[in-house]
Formats: sequence, C-alpha cells, structure tokens
Amino acid sequence: MTAAFTSPGLTADLRAIGLRSGSIVMVHSSLRRIGPTERGAATVVEALRAAVGAEGTIVVPTFTAANSLSSPIFYERTRGMTAQEIHAFEEAMPGFDPATTPSTGMGAVAELVRTTPGARRSNHPQTSLAAWGPQADAITRHHPLNCHLGKDSPLQCLYELEAHVLLLGVGFEACTAFHLGEYGAPEPPVRDYNCFVAGGRQADGQPGRERRTFEAVDLNDRDFGRLGEWLEHQRTSTGQRVVRHGRVGGGIARLLPMALAVDLAVEWFKEHRTG
Repeated sequence: MTAAFTSPGLTADLRAIGLRSGSIVMVHSSLRRIGPTERGAATVVEALRAAVGAEGTIVVPTFTAANSLSSPIFYERTRGMTAQEIHAFEEAMPGFDPATTPSTGMGAVAELVRTTPGARRSNHPQTSLAAWGPQADAITRHHPLNCHLGKDSPLQCLYELEAHVLLLGVGFEACTAFHLGEYGAPEPPVRDYNCFVAGGRQADGQPGRERRTFEAVDLNDRDFGRLGEWLEHQRTSTGQRVVRHGRVGGGIARLLPMALAVDLAVEWFKEHRTG
C-alpha cells in the first residue's frame, strides 16, 4: 500500500519545481491526482503555505457556474426539462454570496483556501477568486460584473504582481490565466450572461436574490490544451523553458510565470483564432 504524502514532502517537491518564499501563486489542483495525503486537502494547503512562506500569497479560482442561467452547467442540468420544470429549477437556484457560496467544481484545495480564516474573495457572481496571504485584499478587492477575467479583474492584478501559475495534477485546460490573454484581441467577441446574486428579502422575510444580466467577453477555453502544448516548447529571453515540470506527490505539476504566459497566449490567439 502506498504511504500517504506528507506536508514536508510536498513542500520539498514544490520548491524543487521553482516555488519560492514570497511567491504569489495561482493554484489549480486535483487532490485525486496528487495522491493520498495524510490529511487530505489540508496537507496540500499546508505545503503550499510552507513553500511560499509568510510573505507569499496563495490564490485559487472559486467559480460558481451553478448560479448562472447562461453556463454550460445550467444547460446540462436543464436539458430535456419542460418549460415548467426549468422555471421551478430557476426558482430554486440560490443567489451568489461571496461569504458563503461554495465554488462549483474547483476542487477540495480551492474550497479549503476559500474557507480559511483570513482569506479574501472577490465578489464576481460567476468567476470569483479567493486569496490567502499579505496580497489577498489587493488582489480580490476589485472585480466588476462585466469583466469576468480581464484587464479590470483580479487576474490583471496578478499579472502586474508577477504571479506564477501552478497546475497541480491538472492540465492546461484548467489554466484560468489564459482567459486574460483572450482580452488581448482588438475586438474580442462578447455575449450576454445571466446569474443570481444574494440581495433583498422574500415575502416571508427570508434572504432573497436578484437577477443580474450583463454583457461581457465570450470566454472560450476549448483550445487551451493546444495552447499549453505549444507553450511547453517556448523559452524565456534567458533560454530557460517557460514551463517548469516536476512531480508533486503522485501527480505532475507545472509552474509558469503568469505575465509571460499571458503575453505569449495573446500572440498564439492572434494566429490560431481566426475568423
């Protein structure tokens, strides 16, 4: 039987791929692919915290597609329903509350960071980020409704702070930072989005919700895997590979500088997203 991975062991792995004290790191992770750990997600978060130190900041995606009327999750869950059933489904959907609403499909590590005392979360009802560390408030304080993951969102703050992206047991398909590159197009396509946010009161005095409809960039991650494969072969100005690889626990990890990765993504999109 394979022994459970420990926090010190995972910390050593993280440092071996280049994570350093004081780093700001956006983490996408799969606890299952990391393998068995002594205390589940807590072991991984403890290792991350040890690797970046007291001066470092950990950031995670805490997206909430389940409260959306325009997400693939909504369309999947309501496929085949009658109009009456869809209406009932919509009526039961809660409004987003940044203090309490769980993320959707972001994993146990992200949820643990989100609920850690002292963590901060941006208030976007669909694409919030949570952060824990000295830069947490600065990263999450500004996140307007019409800018999911663009130049007026926490991603731009991470870009300017020279953060790193850590893909921990997951592929480039999960790399949220690439979305910032989509905003680099001269006229990125836009569409309407609909979701619910917590607010107001119901007739019975219980907390209510309000609908939000807004126009924003049409986010598209379908080619992120191909972009990542290309990025694997790129090098920095000093000849180093942009993407660093290593094993963390039982999973493969990739560490990349966010600003350079986004800049390269902008150029890749110009060539590969035509028409």
